Amino acid sequence: MYDLLVKNGTIVDGTGAPRFRGNLAVQGDKIVAVGDVTGPARETLDAEGCAVTPGFVDIHTHYDGQVSWDNVLAPSSINGVTSAAMGNCGVGFAPARADKHDWLIQLLEGVEDIPGTALAEGLTWNWESFPDYLDALGAREYTMDLGAHMPHAALRAYVMGDRGGDHMERPTAGEVDRMAQLTAEAMEAGALGFSTSRTHAHRSRDGLNIGTLTAEDPELLGIAAALRQTGKGVIQLISDAYLTADDDFAAAELQLIRRLAQTSGRRVSFTVQQTDDAPDRWKSIYREIDAMVADGLPVSAQVAPRPIGAILSFASTTNPFVVSPTYRRIASQAASIDERLRALADPQVRADILAEHAGFHAAEGFIAIITRGYSRMFRMTDPVDYEPHESQSIAAEAARAGVDPAAYVYDALMEEGGRRLLYMPLINYARGNLDDVHGMMTGNHVLYGLSDGGAHCGTICDGSFPTTTVALWSRGNKAGLSTPLERLIHGYTQRNAAHVGWHDRGVLAPGYLADLNIIALDDLALAPPEIVQDLPAGGTRLLQQPRGYRWTVKSGVPTFAGGEWTGRTPGRLLRGEQVVA
Repeated sequence: MYDLLVKNGTIVDGTGAPRFRGNLAVQGDKIVAVGDVTGPARETLDAEGCAVTPGFVDIHTHYDGQVSWDNVLAPSSINGVTSAAMGNCGVGFAPARADKHDWLIQLLEGVEDIPGTALAEGLTWNWESFPDYLDALGAREYTMDLGAHMPHAALRAYVMGDRGGDHMERPTAGEVDRMAQLTAEAMEAGALGFSTSRTHAHRSRDGLNIGTLTAEDPELLGIAAALRQTGKGVIQLISDAYLTADDDFAAAELQLIRRLAQTSGRRVSFTVQQTDDAPDRWKSIYREIDAMVADGLPVSAQVAPRPIGAILSFASTTNPFVVSPTYRRIASQAASIDERLRALADPQVRADILAEHAGFHAAEGFIAIITRGYSRMFRMTDPVDYEPHESQSIAAEAARAGVDPAAYVYDALMEEGGRRLLYMPLINYARGNLDDVHGMMTGNHVLYGLSDGGAHCGTICDGSFPTTTVALWSRGNKAGLSTPLERLIHGYTQRNAAHVGWHDRGVLAPGYLADLNIIALDDLALAPPEIVQDLPAGGTRLLQQPRGYRWTVKSGVPTFAGGEWTGRTPGRLLRGEQVVA
């Protein structure tokens, strides 16, 4: 008797092969038969009218703190993810000496917009070394499996002390050796890889650049050599190469990536996105990646399926009026969101904030767009439209109404009791459509990533990237560009899993882990995010519910049914590479 039988589904097996109708049987945590399968089972799921796919593998999340207090791990788990990699972008909570706990919290609060109060209350800190951290995670259970990178910023501070937080400081040869030694120990203990950040966008809560920003060859290649020594792990990084208009800087960063791949002998992936300042930079980066791969270097771009967009609201972190002293005072002093919203509804407060906003002028950058980019502000629809036209913008609405756009935005944000959400695409939307995103997603050496699940709690809500990937691109964007479903599923399953060394999942075939999604594709869609207060210390985050997932199964156990958690937690810590048993 099988433990689980999934019948009458359309099998999309994760390899990119054509879909077919069939059944799937599970015994224990493994798939044992696919195709013309019959026989009794302890539990049967009828997948009539649904696609049956492997569980999604998200290689770019930031659950490093949330894993201390939460075993559900939404939003990733509710969007079909059954395996996730965290510790990306060089940030995390191990290794950590006791005197660096607050510093690490401030760093994660600034870089990844995770409320510091939630981290301070929720983190257990029953570790110091990275192997200790893995042991702490290994004692817990989750809805999905997790792997963790050794984060460069935490490692640097552990070895260099306060100097490690200053990107202008250079480690001594002895400190480089120590970082390499600790990285090797982490790989042997089961670390997924090593991650680092080289972007000015990553700053602590106090506005200081991340300490790894300008790390030089001796430090980075010394650590990379530790991966070659162990023969384990991958390298993940973010660099400003994709956003610069400076050809020489971009070329230097890409040459560094080449040296990391050469020195480590391991797989390397890095962020590639599109900015307004360099809308075609991704194309030249892709050409360089092609050249690296032609030279035998396993280098990939991590790409996103839609714009990286800020969610503007009076009830969350960001809106055009955060530059107003009156707004900042109210936001910091209000005991609750409701109290904040009541204050903002006062006509005199509105007048004061609008007057202060009118006197603020940022010349360039994200703050200029967020404060006055009215043509890129859109009301969130249900389902969410991630390719809105400028004619739908707040600027266009205000123009049609003949009113000041700032006042119009203020009043729009006060709708729905002050909980109205506006969507502002900041990255991957330089030309006002998703045509270039399609080009990025269909490149030769790409990985689907950058969801940042667990991070950007009050500003960005992209843990739903897997759902967008399947729902949007299997149907096509507004220009009619699409990608076959089989290729999309392969990208979020076998391809991602193989990159990080999880060879036991991502394929629906006998012997593979029984991680599954059963999806009603015609119903697959995303509702607007909701503002919820379910983090420790009453912390606020944005949470987005998908529609269309009938079941998610992890290791043979249904974890979600009709979008609801079943209460079961078969997920575990993954140590290092995984092979088909």
